[in-house]
Amino acid sequence: MRIGFRLVLAALPVGAVLLLPAAAEAWPLPDAGDPFTMTVDDVGCRSGRASVRLHNQTRQLVRFDLKADGVSMATGSIPARKTIVRQVSVDKGSRSEVEAYSVSEGQPDTLIDSSHVENDCPWGHHRHGGRLPYTGPPTDLMGKLATAGGLVVMGGILWWYGSIWPRSSM
Repeated sequence: MRIGFRLVLAALPVGAVLLLPAAAEAWPLPDAGDPFTMTVDDVGCRSGRASVRLHNQTRQLVRFDLKADGVSMATGSIPARKTIVRQVSVDKGSRSEVEAYSVSEGQPDTLIDSSHVENDCPWGHHRHGGRLPYTGPPTDLMGKLATAGGLVVMGGILWWYGSIWPRSSM
C-alpha cells in the first residue's frame, strides 16, 4: 500500500468522529411550537400501569386530552412550565398506543405525540419469599467437581506413564 492510501484510511475514523456531532443534531427533537411534551415510562409489573409525563413548555395554561388506543383516559389542563403525571393501564401481554392531544377552543384537537407501550411482564408473578426456586446444584460446585475429576484422571495417567518409563530398553 502506498503511504497516501494509508493516511486516507487512518483519516476516515477521524472524519467520522468530526461528523458525528452534526449527525446527532439530526435526531428528531420536540417541536418548538408544541405547547407541551409527552414522555412515557415502562409499565410497572406490579401495577400494570405506565406513567405518562406531560410537561408544559409555555408560559400559559394548556389543555390536553390523553388517549390510550383511541379511548380518552384523562383530560385536563397543565399549569405554565409545570409537569403532570397520569397513569395508563396496560393489560399483561398486550400493547397500547398512548396519544397526547392539545385541546383549544374553536379548533380541532392537535396531536402532540404518540408512543407505543408494551406490558411484557412475566405471566406467573408468584412470590417465593424473596428466594429463587431450586434449579439444581450451583454451577461453581459442578466446576470444582469436574476439575477434581480431571486431576484424578491426569494423576492416573502420570502414575501409569511413570511406572513404564524407567523400563524402556536400550
